[in-house]
Amino acid sequence: MFLSTYYASPSTSSSPSPLFRARALRFASSLSPAPSRTFAPSFSSALPWSRGADSRPRVTLRAQIGAASPAIDRKIAAMASEHPFNGILSGLPRPAGGEFGKFYSLPALNDPRIEKLPFSIKILLESAIRNCDNFQVTKEDVEKIIDWEKSAPKQVEIPFKPARVLLQDFTGVPAVVDLASMREAIKDLGSNPDKINPLVPVDLVIDHSVQVDVARSENAVQANMDLEFKRNKERFAFLKWGSTAFRNMLVVPPGSGIVHQVNLEYLGRVVFNTEGILYPDSVVGTDSHTTMIDGLGVAGWGVGGIEAEATMLGQPMSMVLPGVVGFKLSGKLHDGVTATDLVLTVTQMLRKHGVVGKFVEFYGEGMGQLSLADRATIANMSPEYGATMGFFPVDHVTLEYLKLTGRSDETVEMIEAYLRANKMFIDYKEPQQERQYSSYLELDLAEVVPCISGPKRPHDRVPLKDMKSDWHACLDNKVGFKGFAVPKEQQEKVVKFSFQGQPAELRHGSVVIAAITSCTNTSNPSVMLGAALVAKKACELGLEVKPWVKTSLAPGSGVVTKYLLQSGLQKYLNQQGFNIVGYGCTTCIGNSGDLDESVSSIIADNDLVAAAVLSGNRNFEGRVHPLTRANYLASPPLVVAYALAGTVDIDFEKEPIGTGKDGKSVYFRDIWPSSEEIAQVVQSSVLPEMFKSTYEAITKGNEFWNQLAVPSSSLYGWDPNSTYIHKPPYFSGMTMDPPGARGVKDAYCLLLFGDSITTDHISPAGSIHKDSPAAKYLMERGVDRRDFNSYGSRRGNDEVMARGTFANIRIVNKLLNGEVGPKTIHIPTGEKLSVYDAAMRYKSAGQDTIVIAGAEYGSGSSRDWAAKGPMLQGVKAVISKSFERIHRSNLVGMGIVPLCFKAGEDAETLGLTGHERYTIDLPAKVSDIRPGQDITVTTDAGKSFTCTLRFDTEVELAYFDHGGILQYVIRNLSKH
Repeated sequence: MFLSTYYASPSTSSSPSPLFRARALRFASSLSPAPSRTFAPSFSSALPWSRGADSRPRVTLRAQIGAASPAIDRKIAAMASEHPFNGILSGLPRPAGGEFGKFYSLPALNDPRIEKLPFSIKILLESAIRNCDNFQVTKEDVEKIIDWEKSAPKQVEIPFKPARVLLQDFTGVPAVVDLASMREAIKDLGSNPDKINPLVPVDLVIDHSVQVDVARSENAVQANMDLEFKRNKERFAFLKWGSTAFRNMLVVPPGSGIVHQVNLEYLGRVVFNTEGILYPDSVVGTDSHTTMIDGLGVAGWGVGGIEAEATMLGQPMSMVLPGVVGFKLSGKLHDGVTATDLVLTVTQMLRKHGVVGKFVEFYGEGMGQLSLADRATIANMSPEYGATMGFFPVDHVTLEYLKLTGRSDETVEMIEAYLRANKMFIDYKEPQQERQYSSYLELDLAEVVPCISGPKRPHDRVPLKDMKSDWHACLDNKVGFKGFAVPKEQQEKVVKFSFQGQPAELRHGSVVIAAITSCTNTSNPSVMLGAALVAKKACELGLEVKPWVKTSLAPGSGVVTKYLLQSGLQKYLNQQGFNIVGYGCTTCIGNSGDLDESVSSIIADNDLVAAAVLSGNRNFEGRVHPLTRANYLASPPLVVAYALAGTVDIDFEKEPIGTGKDGKSVYFRDIWPSSEEIAQVVQSSVLPEMFKSTYEAITKGNEFWNQLAVPSSSLYGWDPNSTYIHKPPYFSGMTMDPPGARGVKDAYCLLLFGDSITTDHISPAGSIHKDSPAAKYLMERGVDRRDFNSYGSRRGNDEVMARGTFANIRIVNKLLNGEVGPKTIHIPTGEKLSVYDAAMRYKSAGQDTIVIAGAEYGSGSSRDWAAKGPMLQGVKAVISKSFERIHRSNLVGMGIVPLCFKAGEDAETLGLTGHERYTIDLPAKVSDIRPGQDITVTTDAGKSFTCTLRFDTEVELAYFDHGGILQYVIRNLSKH
């Protein structure tokens, strides 16, 4: 493999032309299914459970960075002679003699504009230069990136091809289902199904399936894993089949850790060395928190599953050259302030600034005060502050982390040498080159105070000192993001009951779930060991968490367990009920498991606003648990503190958490560790050998995984009776002729929404409600309610997921006049039906439907089913005030037309009730459509208004012409 498998996407000039489409089609039709070699981290052993059919062995970086072979040298020389930038292909010398390999040298261009480029833009530039052939990627594309300061404001399109793709199982299963379906589709078109193979390394980590069925038990890990495999055996076998049927696909078995922590500690390369060519690591992932890897200096962000599948198959990414917000950090965090407090502060600042579609790049002397884990925490929450990336350039802190996590000295030496040579390394000991940014922000770390966020959105930050007053305001306020509208006379209601034979009580604000969970925080030793120290101090003072609080600890990797045991602190967490329940996302993704029946009934029967406190990144209503209407994001130490208090209705500065064994009041300050205490434990307990041994172990799989037997066929044998894996209908009846542009005529409004409708609202990942259309479907097929599993685990079955679309029990549809729940009005008859039933009635009558929404439609997780589901329900267009970046891309990928109201307009200002019929006037030929053009929408009530068409690039118009991105890829692969 050389440059041919790393070509970037076709691009347009700033004025798109029909020539672009011809280039795009020529490129797609030239795609080759030849495999490319992938690499494991330098301390890895061979990965016997991960090799795809006909794949080459995964080679260690240690082997890569040896002297290039004569054959490779000749190949490089031959290719370089044809490369437009062959003059800057340079050798990278090794200190001990010889060279690490060749690289395209940015300094060798001698262009002063490059010196001022943000580091994140340099990664895009290097990719364009390395892949430039004046066909798929032109010198004009390279010039646009070099001239970033002037070209970015023009929203120009550029090519980019990431080095690899990252998946988790919730998004990975539908991706592999689609790939298997595409093999059959391309076969039906008379072409070779082996053309459907990933051309770039694909890493899939199974981490989203484990649920907290068993908690507060020494046996919780084993019990939950037993149940996980029992429920998901078919899904796991399917993924294991995929790892053998497709080349370049590595599957990390369940029980290994959370995808982003595994990526940070193990999969991240920082610099690739592929057959003697060195280049920066970069990754796109089907989980929006792929951005966590930005903390390691690896450019990575979330994309829709549909877009990721196309990327795997060699379809390059076409993206708008982003603006970059420079975020300067100065000062130092005060004692007792955590990285979680910092990230919640940063999230609020960036939300206010407005960074959607932009990169954020952090710099300044305050960087030296942040550990790599702290940086990863901030990078992780990029989706919550709206940025494509939150990027931290590689510096000495990065290199030390690479050594800590077991990367070899030789590998780290190569990484530093390459990045320094290509001016991509930042050394704060040296004078700093002033860089140009699109806009600037600054934060003095000393201004950060302890805080949490909630009760319904990650960016609604509440300083800890204001929490009690904020909680009471939420009880008073009308129903909304900061309100529950609880009448004054009911706010002090106390409900007493019996819990497992002992007296118990709940009230508004009672904590019923306290979970140390999520990739955001469980990768950070300082906050994890800080939580353990809080538990230790509480135990010593005689405090304990009430038994009706469902407590859990789900580390992001086995490394966490090792350092908690090494520190001697795990036993204190266990005493407080924070036993380890598994290695996966658990509560953060909605896999919190059932509450005790006595607790559930008390909450439901008394309409209590119960609370969950979790160290996660998402707290949208209905996500964590159906019965916790208030959900707060907090650092792991604060999770333990709130669990001990048993309520969020507390002023930690003035009110005691509880009574100690000596009868005296115990306050927050009595159990809170100092930063110095935490640092001492981190220093003595977090050791490099822990990382090495953990990741050597996961290469061996586990007993459950290794016993899974899978067929060796390249085509999947679909089981028509399966309720987990089902052949989707996307490619049924597909021909080689694209269907062309499609307008929308006399469509009914399926749903009318306000602002901030998330992908959790559109396609929930959590439990399947017993009265839902999906539950009915499963029960009709003999599935017992206790075996429903979650929507996320059933994403391989389109029948379940179409029924689960818009099935969130907390969804607010304005057609229902204030009623909350997954129903809508069937406009022609006026009947109130489930959204799925209404959609099917429209569809069977041949009637188009649309969705009308407010701002930030599709925020939250990068969930492709939030676009696939509406498409299967017959939705043809979505009109909103604004879209979340990834969700808009997903809609485009499924052939749904995204439109935005003009500034200052929305359904309310235009007087739209949702009872009208809507016609969207699109040109009949895709060649007559331009990205971002104005489109007229008319109603049968005589109203007319103008929207902006949110096909943002010419490539997206090509996808629309073909009926979707995957159809586009199939047709073009079929041609050759």
